[in-house]
Amino acid sequence: MSYPFAGITVLDLTQIYNGPYATFLLAQAGAEVIKIEPPGGEHLRKRSGASGAAMPFAMLNANKRTMTLNLKAPRGRELLLQLVEQSDVLVENFAPGVMDRLNLGEKVLREANPRLIYASGSGYGKTGPYRDYPAMDLTVQAMTGVIDTTGYPEDPPVKSGPAIADFMAGIHLYGAITTALFERERTGQARTIEVSMMEAVYPTLASSLGLYYGSGGGAAARTANRHTGMSLCPYNVYPTSDGYIAIITNNEQHWRWLVEALKCPQLAEDERFVTVKQRVFNMDAVDHAIAEITRGYSKAALFDLLIKNRVPCAPVRTLVEVVNDPHLHERGSLRWIEHPEYGRIVVPTTPLRFSGEDAAVAYQPSARLGADTTAILEERLSLDAAQVEELRAQQVL
Repeated sequence: MSYPFAGITVLDLTQIYNGPYATFLLAQAGAEVIKIEPPGGEHLRKRSGASGAAMPFAMLNANKRTMTLNLKAPRGRELLLQLVEQSDVLVENFAPGVMDRLNLGEKVLREANPRLIYASGSGYGKTGPYRDYPAMDLTVQAMTGVIDTTGYPEDPPVKSGPAIADFMAGIHLYGAITTALFERERTGQARTIEVSMMEAVYPTLASSLGLYYGSGGGAAARTANRHTGMSLCPYNVYPTSDGYIAIITNNEQHWRWLVEALKCPQLAEDERFVTVKQRVFNMDAVDHAIAEITRGYSKAALFDLLIKNRVPCAPVRTLVEVVNDPHLHERGSLRWIEHPEYGRIVVPTTPLRFSGEDAAVAYQPSARLGADTTAILEERLSLDAAQVEELRAQQVL
């Protein structure tokens, strides 16, 4: 089958979550992604001996060829530039300045291949006063206000459970690369592009910013499971007899459907709850009244009831339930595989769907460190086996 980026070659120097997710999406869209790691492997691969660390590496590095290359060695740098000559995109998410110190900065790469799209991911960008701050998902969540806006107002702030800064940046980096490829197709011009984690995360604060400006800065930043902008009610996670369920009413029709489904006309008639504005003003009373009713249902029974009555809701599910989700498995978004290194694991494919293509068809598990080094050097640079072995002996690979 023909995928959108078939024929596009990507050199992937990325590590951990941010960059590898961008290149994973490119690989899943048909690009040939060559993951280039230092001889000891990238940082996430090195964690694979720790509990559970193998899973994210396998998730983010499927459908990629992999080779090792010592970019600190002059010969390693030469080999990379030879690969650059044949490639469309180079992606890295080193700290700002690292590529220049390796003598592989924008000017050098562009001289090797004027049509190369050079894509860089970073924590705070290549310029500005925060440029050199260490950037991990946790630190970026702290710097962007995500941690300050997460949790209960009376308790200390907490980080978001998912690695939102890394993956938001990875998605934006993928979008920037595809935009640059589109421009090059139309104009022949190749650009250098960058995406910072901090700037990718900022738009997710929309509701928090609305609350801040709407209250003149007076409202508590943390709203727990309530609407972040405190402009909708009911909007919360409510208890059931065996767990929790999330319920949201976006408009008055949803509110009417909810009270009808729960058979509580007294709430509909209560003058404190007639409009969304009044319900927001009396939020504690609304949530208490709803919770008293939801406790009498099991999670599954309440979900079925509310869905039948068109009330927006969802059960709060465990990770085990999500991993085994029948909807995601039927669509091919998740699949169980026998990984050659990690055994039986469940892995995601791509959330991007292209008409006529099966998201699961082309899936290839992540490869062991340097598995394709010899093949890539022989195919792309016409080196023979003896030359490759000599490079190994010189610790270039």
